[in-house]
Formats: sequence, C-alpha cells, structure tokens
Amino acid sequence: MSDPSFAPRPTLEAVAARAGVSRATASRVVNGSEGVRAPLVERVRKAVDELGYVPNQAARTLVTRRNDAIAVVVAEPETRFFTDPFFAQQVRGISKELTARDNQLVLLLTEGAADYERVGRYLAGGHVDGALIFSLHTDDSLPVLARRAGVPTVIGGRPGWTDFDSDHGTLYVDCDNRGGARDAVRHLLGIGRRRIAHIAGPLDQTASVDRLDGFRDVLPETDPRMIAEGDFTPEGGARAMAELLQRCPDLDAVFAASDVMASGALRVLRTSGHRVPDDIAVVGFDDMVSVAEWTDPPLTTVRQDIEEMGRLMARLLLRAVAPPTGPQSVPALSSIVTPTHLVVRASA
Repeated sequence: MSDPSFAPRPTLEAVAARAGVSRATASRVVNGSEGVRAPLVERVRKAVDELGYVPNQAARTLVTRRNDAIAVVVAEPETRFFTDPFFAQQVRGISKELTARDNQLVLLLTEGAADYERVGRYLAGGHVDGALIFSLHTDDSLPVLARRAGVPTVIGGRPGWTDFDSDHGTLYVDCDNRGGARDAVRHLLGIGRRRIAHIAGPLDQTASVDRLDGFRDVLPETDPRMIAEGDFTPEGGARAMAELLQRCPDLDAVFAASDVMASGALRVLRTSGHRVPDDIAVVGFDDMVSVAEWTDPPLTTVRQDIEEMGRLMARLLLRAVAPPTGPQSVPALSSIVTPTHLVVRASA
C-alpha cells in the first residue's frame, strides 16, 4: 500500500485540468501575468487552493525573471545585530512588507572584508531581486558591491560617502536626525538645564554625525569636553557617561544619541549617586519601548518610527524591482526622510 505522505506534488497540468483551461493560461495566472479574463483567473486560483499547488520557484524565475526574494544586508557583526533592539524593529517592518507582497527575506550579516566579498558574490549570483542595506559606516563598500552586481538597492540611513549621487538610482530612508536632536536639546534648555553634555554615536555613521550637528545647532559654543563618543551599545554609553562626569562634574543634563546608550548612562549615574532628573536630566533618541519604558526612571526620548522606516525601505525597493505595467503606472522613486517627535517621560 502506498504511503499518502509521499503523494506526488500537484503539477501545473493538474491545475489547468481542474480549472478547465490551457496550461499556458494557468501559467499566466500563477505567475501574476496580465491578459487573463477575471472568471478564468478565479477558476485557476480555486484549483490551486483545492490541489495545494505550489509553483516551482526555479521554473517560475525563468518565466518572470524574478526570484521573489530580497536580501537584507546589515553592516554589523552578529553580536551587535542580535543584541540591539533597533535591528529587530527595523527587520520586523521589512519582513511585514515583504510577506504582504509574497517575497522572501534573506538576511546577510557582515563581520569583515571576507564577508563583504561573500555578500558581493551572492548579490551578483542572481539569487535575489534587490538589496536593503543599513547600518553603513563611512568606508563601507557594500553599496558599491550592490551596484556592480546590478542589484536595485535601498539604503537605510542617509548615505555619507562623497561620491553618492541620487541620480545613479541609490535610494534611502532615514529620519530627521538633526531636527530630532535640536528638539531634545531645546527641551533640556526649556526645563532650565544649562550644562548640557552629549553622548554621540560612532562618528563614522551619518545618524551620529547628524545628531551631533543638531546638538551643536542649538549649543554652538559647547566645550568639546562636554561631548563624548559612544558606540550605540549600553557599555559604550556607560563609558562615555563616566568620561563626561570626570571631565565636567558640574553638568546638569545629557542628550544621548540612542536609547541604548542612554540606558548605560543612567546606570552610571545611579551607581555614582546622581539623581535623575533632579541632579542630571537625560534624553535619549529612538523611543524603543523595550528600552525607554523600562529604564529607571523611564526615559524621555526622541521618537523615530523604526518599524515603519523598515516598511518604507521595502516598499521603495519592491517598487524599483517591479516590472513596468504602463507608462505612468509606477510613481517616481524618491528618498524618504521621516519626522521625529519628543516623548517626555520621567528622566527629563
């Protein structure tokens, strides 16, 4: 007796027979092509559901020239990616958008030069339709590798390399980092703070530079000793806070360029006997609920919609790789800068 668990997979021919259409018509419907009358489309889709038909991806790629797969390339090592909630939120947004469009997400992490070569080979190998690349550093070659591979690309964050040219088709999604930083510092001034320090992110990333520039827009005469560079980790925020207390023991406020660094700063302030916000007020950046609402005290912060930014990246890329269906069917592509706003909690 045959085992039903090893029944042969339904074929496209079986779908066509069940629907009472030709194989070519069934193929056009399964592959999303146009030119099939609505009643026939409905019959084919019903047959697909009844038979449990799953298209052969390799054969489908030959017809559509699409893999229905998108690479998400993160220019950070695994240890950073899997511990920073920022990445979880951004990838969640990307995944939701890709899933809604029946696309697969292929995650690629980079640890060093050898990984860059591996990623470049993968992108050039025709495995994916496009790439979403984020957490870039100044000297990153990932966008260049993607361009050489001929893969449509969307960048997470404002590109900072000198030869960036939007006319070459490089798109990006970012938030108003500079404006958000200005709002944070103005809030601290508005509650009466005058010795305001800044914990910057790594200055080889444009988000950190833009937030530092926003800080300096409001406080252009700040003593350089009131600025310490962190690395977007709790440990980096703690180290920077300890440096600032040693250099400027009379500071009365701190603006940290991320919630994660602010959490490290709060830990140092607590262990050193400083009351927050009575002695020193603290403002972060990101409004990651898993951090901002669980610090002690809850963190005042600048909110950027991280998950929505991930979705916007995916939408831009899917629009770029979609086959044209008419002379004006696809809106003009553009880069997107999303707004930020201050969320006031107990730390400032």
